[in-house]
Amino acid sequence: MTQALKFGWLSPVIGNRWSDHKPIVVDQVDKILPTAVQHMDAVWIADHFYGFDAKTDPFMEAWTTLTWIGARFDNVELCHHVLGHGYRPPALTAKMAATLQVFSKNRFMLGIGAGWRGDEYEAYGYDFPKPSVRFAQLDEVIDICRLMWTEDFPTYAGEHYQITEASAPPLPEVVPPVCIGASGPKVGLPLVGRQADVWNSFVGGADEAEQAANWQTKWDIVSAAAEGAGRDPASITQCTTIEKPLPENDEESEQFLELLARYRDLGITYFVMDFGNPEATEPIVRFSEQVISPLRG
Repeated sequence: MTQALKFGWLSPVIGNRWSDHKPIVVDQVDKILPTAVQHMDAVWIADHFYGFDAKTDPFMEAWTTLTWIGARFDNVELCHHVLGHGYRPPALTAKMAATLQVFSKNRFMLGIGAGWRGDEYEAYGYDFPKPSVRFAQLDEVIDICRLMWTEDFPTYAGEHYQITEASAPPLPEVVPPVCIGASGPKVGLPLVGRQADVWNSFVGGADEAEQAANWQTKWDIVSAAAEGAGRDPASITQCTTIEKPLPENDEESEQFLELLARYRDLGITYFVMDFGNPEATEPIVRFSEQVISPLRG
């Protein structure tokens, strides 16, 4: 059965020289998101601690911000893009996720990855081992989360993490789906096949043919790992993030429509849209009417 298309709005939590060094999400909550959430399925929030152009650029903390958005808007799903698991102990992540799932009435999806920004880990005093270790840790983090979301007295003894009757009441009525952000063929993508409900990655390539080939190669790895774990690959939602301004006219809408239609033909059914810092809501309505509606047609 073909999965229904979904669209997420990535609200930037950074403030930089293009936003007068004010966190973009703060203004979007009042001026942009009231319109955006009428047309999008979810709001996504990135997980970092400080800016990229300058360390003094503000960057709002991900869990606090997503909880704030979930309280302001009760008709939209919530996800991180994506949590660096090493920023928080596994049991704490599981507890926070369970709590937000309860408060949001089952609108939360755990978006999580192995982390990549080594300087940030080191600045905050967190360990930042090599990628193979970080992904092995992520594997255990997901196991721990699912145990703590479903068992009253969960106990786990892994190579990297242990919990002993780490109760996390109240257990969520709906176990949060897990979205894994990964693209590495040796470790990350096999983990996606074994563990993910949703897989988020970027579509890379110089042209359409290369993009299609690259995505298919990655998906083949995910599918093989899923089958090896006794899972149906079709149960994993393919998701990509697109960083591109909102269309300002009919021609740009048509170009956007063609792009997403091509990606849909690759098997991608979840689009996380990073539109940057739009100043008006009219292009959001245009995108919904001229891009989303025809794709869902």
